[in-house]
Amino acid sequence: MSATYRQPGVVLTDRHFTVPLDHDDPAGESIELYAREVVAGEKVRQDLPWLVYLQGGPGFGANRFVGKPAWLGRALKEYRVLLLDQRGTGHSTPANRQTLPLRGGPTEQADYLAHFRADAIVRDCEAIRPQVTGGAPWTVLGQSFGGFCAVTYLSSAPEGLAAAVITGGLPSLDAHADDVYRAAYPRIERKVGAHYARYPQDIERARRIADHLLTHEVTLPNGYRLTVEAFQSLGIMLGGSEGSHRLHHLLEHAFVRTPQGMALSDAFQEEVQGSLSFASHPLYALVHEAVYGQDERPTAWSAERVRAEFPQFDAPKTLAGDTPLLFTGESIHPWMFDCDPALRPLRETAGLLAARTDWPPLYDPARLAANDVPAAAAVYHDDMYVDTAHALETARTIRGLRTWVTNEFEHDGVRAGGPRVLDRLLALTRDEA
Repeated sequence: MSATYRQPGVVLTDRHFTVPLDHDDPAGESIELYAREVVAGEKVRQDLPWLVYLQGGPGFGANRFVGKPAWLGRALKEYRVLLLDQRGTGHSTPANRQTLPLRGGPTEQADYLAHFRADAIVRDCEAIRPQVTGGAPWTVLGQSFGGFCAVTYLSSAPEGLAAAVITGGLPSLDAHADDVYRAAYPRIERKVGAHYARYPQDIERARRIADHLLTHEVTLPNGYRLTVEAFQSLGIMLGGSEGSHRLHHLLEHAFVRTPQGMALSDAFQEEVQGSLSFASHPLYALVHEAVYGQDERPTAWSAERVRAEFPQFDAPKTLAGDTPLLFTGESIHPWMFDCDPALRPLRETAGLLAARTDWPPLYDPARLAANDVPAAAAVYHDDMYVDTAHALETARTIRGLRTWVTNEFEHDGVRAGGPRVLDRLLALTRDEA
């Protein structure tokens, strides 16, 4: 049953849909999808075109906005917006340590999760589009992983699209996960260098925290085991527009004096566990590398294997010398399934996904080369999460795609830049810029 309600300046409607788990077996098992329809209050009775928003991730539900902040206000000037919780996220048949045991053991769970990639998400969109738009094509706005999905959409169902807008999410069409991470670690190192140039006092702070973690066992209040590798992974913050400042503020209150000596402060531990826990988005950890799988090669814990090629990220070696500790970024490692209580029951499932060798292709280069859907993409020149060279190579293969390459924003530009970013990209799809 749908429910309609109001927030400042907008009218919201909860929408529920039923789709096949496996779209190649439409008579088989089904799952439930949830999406939130948003329309400007003054336009509620108007016949407007539709824009479907695909969130970044994988593994995150759509934004829970209040009113019309960020890009949403610009979109609502001319669209009805559908904020889709992609399958396995939010209210769309969530996949986590509590629900996945309903599937059976790790083998059954891994087979189930193999249906939670961009190809299935696009087919979900096509399954629900007639119910939402009456059959008319809609515009897709894909942020980050949502942009990966948009490229899959252009590859497999372009007839469903009036336009495609991509922000920080042009994937390589043929790179293996190993190629992705070999490009990623040098980018992350540059981001860490830029952070220390801005906040040189953090060099000693980070080394001190790392040394403490190498010599003490620390378990956070939620049961997360804080190792030095886990601490380094806080570098994921550095990919956001405010991330360097957030990391600095976190490091500056790490220690407190206690009767037993110096210890990591409760405030530090509380903030760290909120940043590191996958309790709210376990699917991100489970299928993160699977989104790059397209052939018979397993991903095989790619980020962990490739990290060994970059010894400068090794904390004990760093602390044995006098160089700054390097943080890491957007990467998933097997130790996370030991440290995080939200992931521990799913470690074997994750291992089976990492070993999988039957991933179907996600992109069709020939179809993209013949694309006739108006499309535009923001490529953030210093993006830590998506390689700029890979993105531009893909942009050149999609016929008619127009790019806006900028270093004004980080990966979250569609949030930080809000209406201006979306306005620029929509104009590019209409040859107005």
